[in-house]
Amino acid sequence: MRLGTAIVLLALGAILTFALRVDVSGVDLQVVGWILMIVGALGIVLELAIWGPRQRRVTRTDAYADPAGAPVRRSTTEETY
Repeated sequence: MRLGTAIVLLALGAILTFALRVDVSGVDLQVVGWILMIVGALGIVLELAIWGPRQRRVTRTDAYADPAGAPVRRSTTEETY
């Protein structure tokens, strides 16, 4: 579940729980709303805990010749958060 989906579930659950006062036969919309809010909050926490702290590191090594004729290597490391 991505962050946007979790936020939508949280908002939909809040609407069902707090904004609607409709009686549907066989379904309690307030309970469904609470379940959606719990699932949305859990999705947000898991998204931030699992995908938030990941670091992506890319290392690129280039080899070229020095004007004096000796081979030179250069490594470049890029980190994205």
